[in-house]
Amino acid sequence: MEAKGYLQEVGAQVSADFVKNRSILSFEEYLSLFFTDPKGQSRNAAQYLRDVMDHYGTEAVPHPTGTIRRFKVFDVPSADHDGRVAGQEEVQNALYRILGNFVRAGRINKLIMLHGPNGSAKSSLVNALKQGMEDYSRQPQGALYRIAWVFPSEKLIKGSIGFGERPGVKSAEGELTTYAHLDAEALDLRMPCELRDHPLFAVPPTERKNLLEGALKKKGLGNGDGATGDFILSDYVRDGELCAKCRRIYTALLNSYGGDYLKVLRHVQVERFYVSRRYQVGTVTVEPQMSVDAAAQQISADRTQLNLPAALHSTVLFEPHGPLVHANRGLIEYADLLKRPLEAFKYLLGFSETSEVPLEPFVLQLDEVLIASSNEKHLNAFKELPDFASFKGRIELVRVPYLRRYKVEQEIYDAQITATSVGKHVAPHATEVAAMWAVLTRLKKPIPDRYPANVKPLVDQVAPSEKMHLYQEGGVPARLSSSNTKELLKLREEMYEESDAYPNYEGRSGASAREIKTALFNAAQNPDYKCLHALAVLEELHALCKDKSVYEFLLQEVMDGYHDHETFVRVVEGEYLDRVDSEVRDSMGLVSEGQYRELVERYIQSVSHWVRGEKMRNRVTGESEKPDEARMAEVEAIVMPQGEAPADFRRGLIASIGAHRLDNPDGAMDYPRIFPDMFKRLRDHYFEERKRVLRKNKENVLKYLSEDRNQLSAREQSQVQDTLKTMADRYGYCEFCAKDAILFLMRQRYT
Repeated sequence: MEAKGYLQEVGAQVSADFVKNRSILSFEEYLSLFFTDPKGQSRNAAQYLRDVMDHYGTEAVPHPTGTIRRFKVFDVPSADHDGRVAGQEEVQNALYRILGNFVRAGRINKLIMLHGPNGSAKSSLVNALKQGMEDYSRQPQGALYRIAWVFPSEKLIKGSIGFGERPGVKSAEGELTTYAHLDAEALDLRMPCELRDHPLFAVPPTERKNLLEGALKKKGLGNGDGATGDFILSDYVRDGELCAKCRRIYTALLNSYGGDYLKVLRHVQVERFYVSRRYQVGTVTVEPQMSVDAAAQQISADRTQLNLPAALHSTVLFEPHGPLVHANRGLIEYADLLKRPLEAFKYLLGFSETSEVPLEPFVLQLDEVLIASSNEKHLNAFKELPDFASFKGRIELVRVPYLRRYKVEQEIYDAQITATSVGKHVAPHATEVAAMWAVLTRLKKPIPDRYPANVKPLVDQVAPSEKMHLYQEGGVPARLSSSNTKELLKLREEMYEESDAYPNYEGRSGASAREIKTALFNAAQNPDYKCLHALAVLEELHALCKDKSVYEFLLQEVMDGYHDHETFVRVVEGEYLDRVDSEVRDSMGLVSEGQYRELVERYIQSVSHWVRGEKMRNRVTGESEKPDEARMAEVEAIVMPQGEAPADFRRGLIASIGAHRLDNPDGAMDYPRIFPDMFKRLRDHYFEERKRVLRKNKENVLKYLSEDRNQLSAREQSQVQDTLKTMADRYGYCEFCAKDAILFLMRQRYT
C-alpha cells in the first residue's frame, strides 16, 4: 500500500470515529443529547464510578463464608494481564457499598482509606477501577463532556465568506448561532476548562434545577430526590457553578452582549473527554511527596494569550493546576498517604467533607472520589496523633488483608510467572507450593475461648495446614469422625471471620505476594533445573526462612505450629509429594477412576438400604436380601475414620448425600466431589498394596529418561511413553520436570 493511500484510509477512519463519538458539540446539540439521556449526563463522580462497576457485571464466587459477589471490573477489561485482582471480594463489596452511600447522600463526603500490609493489592484494586473508568469512558453510555470557550476572528464576525455554511450554524437571518464547529483558522482563541466543568454549569443554577427535574421526570426517573425515583441528583450537578476562570469569561461576555444569554452560548463548545491514567485526565495518583496538590497561575498577563478578545482584556484570569485539578470528575488516589507530613494533607479535612479547596485567588469546587492507601504501621501511628479525632469522621476505613486461600493466591503468580517472563517452562505445582507456603505464613491460631465449650477442643487442635484446606475447599482432617467433620465445617465461616474485629487480624502479617514473586523469579535462575521446578521453589523458600533480618514476619513467635515458617516448607513439600504421587499413579492407569466410582456407588447403595431397613436385590441371584454386612465392613475398613462406629458413619454418609441433593436438585450425584476423602483413602489403600509394582514402574520411567533406556523391553518402553504422554497432556509435565519430580518422589517415599 502506498503511503498516501494508507494515510487517507487512516484519516477517513479517524474522522468517522470523531463524528461517531460526537467529540465536539454546540451547547444546543449537547442539550439535545442531555434530554435523550438525562440520567447518564447528570452523574457525579461517585455515580459514574459505581456505574463503571455495574457496567462490567458481577458473578457469585465460592468463599469460606458461602458465596460472595465479585465485580468483573477487577478482572481487567483490557489486555493488561498483570492488572487482575485475585480475590479481595470483601474489599470490592465494601467499595461498592461506600459509593452507594455517596450516591444516596448526594455528595462525596468522605475519603476512602484502604489499609493493610504491604503488597496486599491496595494499589491493584484502585488501578483496576481506573482502568475500568478508562475503558467505560470510551463507551457510548460512559461519555463525559466538558465545557470550553471559543472566540472567532474579527474577520469572521464581520461577515467573511466561507464560514457558517454548516446546518445549524447560521440562524434564519444569516447570523452565526454557535462558534463551536468553526475551523481552527476561523478562531482567534480556544480556552478549555482545566477543571472540566460540567456543560450544564452554563445554565444558571435556578433554571438548571428545573431543567434537570423536568428531564428526569419525562424519562420516568422522578425528580432526582430519591423519593420519587431511583436516581438521586448530586449537589455538584444540581448546585455546582462554573470555575473562577469560566465564571469571569461568562460574566465578561454577558456584559459585552448587554445580557443576551444566547449570544454568550455561541462561545460555548462542548467537548467529549476520556479518562486517562497516562495523561492524568479524570484520574491521578499522588505519590508521597512534599508539594501542594493544587495551585493557580495567572494567564491574562501571559504573552501567549495576546489573542484574548477585547471583552476579556480587563479581566484577570487564573488557571488552576495540579493533581486535584487533573482528577476532577473522576478519581484521585493518594498512595501511602500517611507517609506524607500531616501538614501536607491537612486540607483533606475540609475537602473530603465540602469538596472545596481554598486557593489564594478563589475556591476550587471539585467532584472526585478520594481513595488513599496506607500500611498498618503508619495508620496505627496516625491514630495516636491528636488530629486523628478530626479525620476519623471523614474517613471510611476499608481493610485489605493478605489472601488466605492458596488457590486464589496462586492466581497472582500464574498470571505473572509464565514461560515468557522466566524464560523457561514452568513445571506443575511450582506456583502452587509458593502460594501454599505464603498462606501458611499468614494464618493465626484459632482462639478456642471464642467458641462453645463442646467444640473448644476441636478448634484448639486445628493445625495450620488443616486450617488452610478448611478455608480453601472446605477440607477437613481425615483424623476426624463424621460428627466432628460436620462441626468443623459449621465453624468454617466463624473461624474465617474470627479476628476481623482485632487490630492484629489474620492476614495482617506473613509473606507478601511481592516477596513470593521475587522468590519464584530467583528459583527460575536455579541452574540445577531446566524448568522453573517446584523443588527449586522449595529450595528458595528454605533460603528465605534464614534471612530473618530482612523479613519481619519470620520473627513471630511459634505457637502450636503456627508461624513455624521453616516447618511450613516441609509441610508444603509433603503436599507436593502427595500431588506428584497421585498424578504419576493416575498417569500409569493401573486403576481407572471409574472402578473407584463403581465401588463407592455399590457401597452407598447398600448403606442406603441398610439405613432404611430395606432389602436389596442380589445382582447374581436376583433374590431380595439384606445388605451384605461383610462387603460393607470391607469397604469401611479402608475409608472409615479410625474409632468411628459403622452405624454413625453410614448415617452420616446418607445425610451428606441428602444435603447435596437439596443444594443440587437437578444435578447428578458427583460422589468424588461429595466424598473426596473416601476416594483418596481408596486410592492410597490400593497403591499401598501395589507399592512394589509402582516402584518398578517409576524406576522404568527414570530409566527411559536416562541412558539406560535400552535396558527396557519394547512393552516397558511403550508403557513409559504412555505414562509420560498422560503426564504431559493431563498435568503439564515435560520430560525434564517429570524426571525431577519422579526421582524426588522415589527418594522420599519409595526407598
